[in-house]
Amino acid sequence: MLYFSRWKATAILLGTLLVCLFAVPNFLPDSVVDKWPKWAQRHVVLGLDLQGGSHILLEVDSNAVRREKVENLRDDVRRALRDAKIGYTGLTARGDTVEVRVREVADVPQALTKLRELSQPLGGILGGSGQRSVDIADQGNGVIRLTVTQAAMTERIRQSVEQSIQIIERRVNELGTVEPSIQRQGIDRILVQVPGLQDPSRLKDLLGKTAKLTFRLVDMNNSAADAAQTGRVPPDDELLYEGRGGQRTPILVEKRIMVSGEDLTDAQPGFDNRTSEPIVSFRFNTNGARRFAQTTQENVGRPFAIVLDNEVISAPVIREPILGGSGQISGNFTVESANDLAILLRAGALPAPLTIVEERTVGAGLGQDSIEKGKIAAYVGSGLVVVYILATYGMLGLFANIAVAINVAMIFGILSLLNATLTLPGIAGIVLTVGMAVDANVLIYERMREEARGGRSAINAIDAGFSRALATILDANITTLIAAVVLFFLGSGPVRGFALTLIIGIFTTVFTAFTLSRLIVAFWVRMTRPAAVPI
Repeated sequence: MLYFSRWKATAILLGTLLVCLFAVPNFLPDSVVDKWPKWAQRHVVLGLDLQGGSHILLEVDSNAVRREKVENLRDDVRRALRDAKIGYTGLTARGDTVEVRVREVADVPQALTKLRELSQPLGGILGGSGQRSVDIADQGNGVIRLTVTQAAMTERIRQSVEQSIQIIERRVNELGTVEPSIQRQGIDRILVQVPGLQDPSRLKDLLGKTAKLTFRLVDMNNSAADAAQTGRVPPDDELLYEGRGGQRTPILVEKRIMVSGEDLTDAQPGFDNRTSEPIVSFRFNTNGARRFAQTTQENVGRPFAIVLDNEVISAPVIREPILGGSGQISGNFTVESANDLAILLRAGALPAPLTIVEERTVGAGLGQDSIEKGKIAAYVGSGLVVVYILATYGMLGLFANIAVAINVAMIFGILSLLNATLTLPGIAGIVLTVGMAVDANVLIYERMREEARGGRSAINAIDAGFSRALATILDANITTLIAAVVLFFLGSGPVRGFALTLIIGIFTTVFTAFTLSRLIVAFWVRMTRPAAVPI
């Protein structure tokens, strides 16, 4: 156990040194680290509780998800019946159901066949149970009822939350902040933590907008003013408004979406060459460019409404076909609002509105206070452990303290390599790891003492101490590892931070106790050839 070949000893020392070097950027000024190569600039990111920042809990509007699901089903029914050239009337949506009346009773069987194509089997686990997305029933007298199943609604809400998490992450990263924490909580909630962001107002503005951009034609055959006064809106139109404050102009736009914001590939803020006003330039993908060109070719002379979150930004008249697949949006923007709109469009549209359920801001002073208290706790705890192990085991205690110090450096090195976020509970996990590392050495040294009392020579007692304590230490660390893994996967926020440092600490503890400590002791034995175990 005490013999190490030259290549093995070299590999252990170089590997340990390399991992520890990754911890170095955490203790140097940013001005120095910024000059290093990108791969060497990794460091531990302080969490919200250590450097302050913004904490926002969002809730996905599940009712909006339901309404959109039913509206999409109604549009699908309209398209399916029109494609099949089946006459219908009374197409309505109520709650989770869509009803339609087929004019000719003889066409009902064909209509049922076409509409059943809209009902798809649900994937995943639910797919094996035979559940489908839509239940279709013939109500008689030509009336067909389509009902979105609860399983389909639940799956759609789940997808909306997952999609929202990805979009929120892209939006927050566009702000230039480092390492935001974005996690799902429960069924329809999302927790957003942005360390270092003390003013959450701009973040809330970005997260609160769905940024659903659509391009729709303006209805020129009906009066928007009359629709606004009487409340009677044509069934294929929608009454929206252009402008802000008191200068809001009603506009009737068609519900049919000619081009969707989902086809955007890029959006950048800029300035108009003629007026020098802030604008947002956009570019479509191939599909969007084709549809945009076709729409502008077929509707020269008609107003074309650019709608963002059910508000008309502008409704310019199509003067000529736009064939390049790009354009610009203008609408009394400021430089900041144009930049924010570009961020929203680049990140994509949220599938449903988000409501702020909880908002909390942690001040930088409170975070610094937490760091100081964490340092004091770490220093005091580690100091007491170092003094105790030295007083109890002498020279071997010194070796154990060196191994523990390297253990902590390796933890910070691995955390830096992962760009992990360190929270106050994470510091507690590191302190706990120090105790566990010392505990492993205590088991080894006590085993040495027992072997020496049993009459073994010093070298044999030291060798037996390492070999026979291995099983006990592995059992203790594996049980702790299981608990830490459960905490990591089932916990959230600071609990995961604690679990992560504990998991890393368990692996580094086993490595330092049975590889590094053993190597140090082996060097010492080879140099001094002790006649007795020095404990």
